[in-house]
Amino acid sequence: MPPIITISINTRGDYDFIDITAKVSRHLVNTAFQEGLATVFIAGSTAGLILIEYEPGLVQDLKRAFQRIAPVEAYYEHNAKWGDGNGHSHVSASISGQSVAIPFSSGKLLLGTWQQIVLVDFDNRPRQRQVYVKFIQG
Repeated sequence: MPPIITISINTRGDYDFIDITAKVSRHLVNTAFQEGLATVFIAGSTAGLILIEYEPGLVQDLKRAFQRIAPVEAYYEHNAKWGDGNGHSHVSASISGQSVAIPFSSGKLLLGTWQQIVLVDFDNRPRQRQVYVKFIQG
């Protein structure tokens, strides 16, 4: 069984949406596995992983939706305790989640025609993010 794969990604923060589907798919090809499950996880409490149609209109719609759910200017206990001003990013990341599981067959991820794996960095500053991928044959 192959080890856990680490993909490092530099982000801009502030609702940076990054399509990582091709990176995950390239690593799947390297395993030579034909059927199984890909688990993808982002470490950190201010970023998330989502499965969406990665197109500019939907990216803007989702950015506005997250801003309505957890506005930057709202009061957050987290900000009061730590003073880092990113309480909104913790809330947004908690809602989006930090992992996805995708089946694969014939050595290809079984994503819908318009579906991609997207990292969203909600934090208020750039970061280097670590995405961990594990392919389970089965």
